[in-house]
Amino acid sequence: MTSSLDTLPKIGTPATRALNGAGYTALRQLADVPRADLSKLHGMGPRALGILQAALEEHGLSLG
Repeated sequence: MTSSLDTLPKIGTPATRALNGAGYTALRQLADVPRADLSKLHGMGPRALGILQAALEEHGLSLG
């Protein structure tokens, strides 16, 4: 099942809250954002980053 670029995939409440707090509300906004920058957000762990990367790859995109 392909994820939507207009929403964030299910990554857990703390990670979703961290992304929303940083202004990210859609998957498309994360394309080319450095993985290291996202990992600094409180609540963003390796599992959430992996889910985001996989969701982006479904659309031919990637984290930076």
